[in-house]
Amino acid sequence: MGAQVIVLAGPSGSGKSRLAARLEQTHGWPTLRLDDFYRDADAPDLPRITEGANAGMVDWDHADTWSHEDAVATLLTLCREGRAEVPVYSLSESRRIGTQVLDLGGATHFCAEGIFAPAVVAHCQASGVLAAAYCITQHPMVTFWRRLSRDLKERRKAPTVLVRRGLALARAQRRVVRGAVSAGCRVATGHQAYGQLTRREGGRAVAG
Repeated sequence: MGAQVIVLAGPSGSGKSRLAARLEQTHGWPTLRLDDFYRDADAPDLPRITEGANAGMVDWDHADTWSHEDAVATLLTLCREGRAEVPVYSLSESRRIGTQVLDLGGATHFCAEGIFAPAVVAHCQASGVLAAAYCITQHPMVTFWRRLSRDLKERRKAPTVLVRRGLALARAQRRVVRGAVSAGCRVATGHQAYGQLTRREGGRAVAG
């Protein structure tokens, strides 16, 4: 039997990466970073923001900035074969800068996390590889400050862009959560999801 995937969706800055890192540290479940499947900024057909202070800039929160088919194919390869070549993407440069091999090392589960994670839930369910799907969330202002602190520290974009984007994402958080729920994700804080996943793992196979 191959590996199964735990999908971690939720607004940017909600704690998906933190939860995935915790599960890897305590249970040895590796992480597939779905944000590494972003397309390069010079792709000619990327969607653009049409209004507001950031009008004309690439809309990185639009699903068409992301290579959905490549992400699903890589995820299924990991489940079947236990290893796959994955892209390495620089958010500050908005382009792919290389590849690396992600090896599950015999792990029975791994996490797939990213802002477009809801888009892979149906494929995983249909393929029989979905262990669980969560939408990680918390108060919008907590998410805003954590996201802004992280993005400024990593110099992902210009500070003014990050602040404007962060405010827009805070306003859109409820819509993002509703979309994840409609895709099949269960809403939880990172702490709640960790407890549910590890309790199940301790007694029997993790299940959605």
